[in-house]
Amino acid sequence: MAKKKVKSILISQPTPTDENSPYYKLADKWKLKIDFRKFIQIQGVSLNEFRKQNINALDFSAIILTSKYAIDHFFGLLKEMKVEMPADMKYFCVSEASAKYLQKYITIRKRKLFVGKRTSRDLIEVVKKHKGDQFLFPCSAIHTRHLTDWMEENDYDLTKAVIYNTVPSDLSDLRDVKYDLICFYSPSGVASLLENFPDFKQNDTVIAVFGPTTAKAALDAGLVVNIQAPKPNMPSMTAAIEDYLKGNAK
Repeated sequence: MAKKKVKSILISQPTPTDENSPYYKLADKWKLKIDFRKFIQIQGVSLNEFRKQNINALDFSAIILTSKYAIDHFFGLLKEMKVEMPADMKYFCVSEASAKYLQKYITIRKRKLFVGKRTSRDLIEVVKKHKGDQFLFPCSAIHTRHLTDWMEENDYDLTKAVIYNTVPSDLSDLRDVKYDLICFYSPSGVASLLENFPDFKQNDTVIAVFGPTTAKAALDAGLVVNIQAPKPNMPSMTAAIEDYLKGNAK
């Protein structure tokens, strides 16, 4: 079957703030209409909801932080509870960007900060050297499980604290808007589409997904995945989309 010609793309993420975003370059190069829309919203749990989990942050020796959302909501709850983290607390951040963002809230002693390369899976190598710690993982109810599953399988002392939830955005204004390609970055994004449009039919819409968990969510929802990233020769979504477009041009 011939590949569908793509002229319009919906990206299920916020509009990039960087004018040099590869999506803008892709749109210019291929004369595409690319729109951006957040498919999910982040809602922090209330202090009462958090207290129902019977978690005291001071009972732990290490905190795992994998996103800016987690950092903001975790320290927001601490502030509400008037809890100040001790100077000897260890922090495990998913990337240099999140480690830098953490400094918005605390002054970090270098020897107490441990940083992964980019993803929660990368943190496994960092965490391996600290099995004696008591880890607290502030997260959402739905989260990537590579790191936590590995820690549980290897008997690490790990407690998850649900401090925020992802909920579908209202996409009702898109009901009569059609795109040639829809790009998903998370299972929550797929769930949001189907919650907003339970009668959604893919027909000839091209579906692009980032990451294996997003791909699984799309397939479980009965969607056909046409584009998947990352791959060894296509580390980014824009590279994968462009590869698809090149296939059309032949």
